[in-house]
Amino acid sequence: MAYMLAPRRLLPSISSLRALEALDRLGSASAVAEELSLTQSAVSRQLQALERQMGLDLVERTQKRLTLTPEAQDYVVEVRDALMQIANASLRLQVAPAGGTLNLAILPTFGMRWLMPRLPDFARLHPSVTLNMSTRLPPFNFASEPFDAALHFGRGDWPGTDRVLLKHEAVVPVAAPSLLNGATPDPARLLKFPLLHIQTRPHAWSEWFAAHGQRITRALPGTMYDQFSTITQAALHGLGVALMPDYLVEQEIATGKLVPLCGPATEAQGAYWLVWPQARARNPSLVAFRDWLAGQAEPEDPIPR
Repeated sequence: MAYMLAPRRLLPSISSLRALEALDRLGSASAVAEELSLTQSAVSRQLQALERQMGLDLVERTQKRLTLTPEAQDYVVEVRDALMQIANASLRLQVAPAGGTLNLAILPTFGMRWLMPRLPDFARLHPSVTLNMSTRLPPFNFASEPFDAALHFGRGDWPGTDRVLLKHEAVVPVAAPSLLNGATPDPARLLKFPLLHIQTRPHAWSEWFAAHGQRITRALPGTMYDQFSTITQAALHGLGVALMPDYLVEQEIATGKLVPLCGPATEAQGAYWLVWPQARARNPSLVAFRDWLAGQAEPEDPIPR
């Protein structure tokens, strides 16, 4: 049975959509013409053709300046995502190796310290799968990024995805011996020390203090760091007490460079997940990777509560 995706009037040409997207992004017809290797009159014709097809005015033309109407500004947000999806799909089609490829977003520290040591086993079991990795700290949209899956920290609630739990996070306060000067502070006295914060866990310290009977009603002072690698160095140099995932500071604790404080590690409210868009769930390379990674994950409920 023949199937038509949508009426032709609702499927403008890629050239017209590119011109509209570029005008929104660049702000002038001359800049659009330069980027698309067209004349300004050709850009104008592309935009006029789009307006005729849509039956709407999309561009305001005042004193030789072109700007998008409010309706067109809303439209171009979705158009940009759609153009990016087409480009990403075309790229995957062109460069896909015979055994398949998997484009994976990873958290820099967790990816390096937890995933990398395990990857030789995956490479041995699936030598024909090409695994491409890029680091991402801020949240992103799978629709606009060329990723098949991601290592994600949180509560496992990324919309439109399925997931596999990899590891619960347990945290421990650590400090350099030089900062402690022989002291062994309890949670209440820990508040008198400079605290180091990580941008990706803005509430980590207040949650830790609450779990140890200290109700915090004010913002906790201290310096902020964007990655665990930098906050670890700050702690090693005695700049403050860092609240660290226990697996990241095992070596520093074992060698005495950092001292764990206030008892055993405390389970945090977030966890590490492998997440993937539901639309890509049957990608053979993704199926192979997630099935293998599920065998590397910790049990669902590893710690009696």
